[in-house]
Amino acid sequence: MASLHTLLGVVLCSLMVSSSEILPQADFDLQAMAGKWYRTGICSNGQWFVSRKANMKTGTAIITPTEDGGLELSFFSLINDTCQKMENLANKTEVPGKFTYKSRHWGYVSDMLMVDVKYDEYALTYSFNTRGNETFVINRLFGRSLDLSDEVQEKFRQFCLQTGILPEFTVLLPKSVECPLA
Repeated sequence: MASLHTLLGVVLCSLMVSSSEILPQADFDLQAMAGKWYRTGICSNGQWFVSRKANMKTGTAIITPTEDGGLELSFFSLINDTCQKMENLANKTEVPGKFTYKSRHWGYVSDMLMVDVKYDEYALTYSFNTRGNETFVINRLFGRSLDLSDEVQEKFRQFCLQTGILPEFTVLLPKSVECPLA
């Protein structure tokens, strides 16, 4: 079984898209991203993800465009029946749909790209993150509702594979009660 996982890892790495090949959606509309989104999927190759993925549930994100073209990101999750809020300010870059921020909670520096967005339905994001000598990818699937089509969910799974993340590190999150703060 271990050799099968090793072979799968080698195959996936050979198919992996480098972060420089990931591009944001060509016609990205900052204003259309505004509002409430639900985090319904996540995948990562970060070591931290292995121990946390089993306890993750859906969460809420509020995205607010800033006057200078950046994004205020507010994330809300219920953890042990307590509403947790994380906020970050993502600064615009020269590339529309690409933002950079330092996580106030976790301390990593992130280049975040809005890869595939249908503004009234879903958003697929890619983040390349650096903390010390560690680098890792986090892809997220957001929906305007908690119920996304099988087609959108499969698109997310395939994108995770394209970016080198093994299927066991791709999670479509179980539904959770929404934080009252969101």
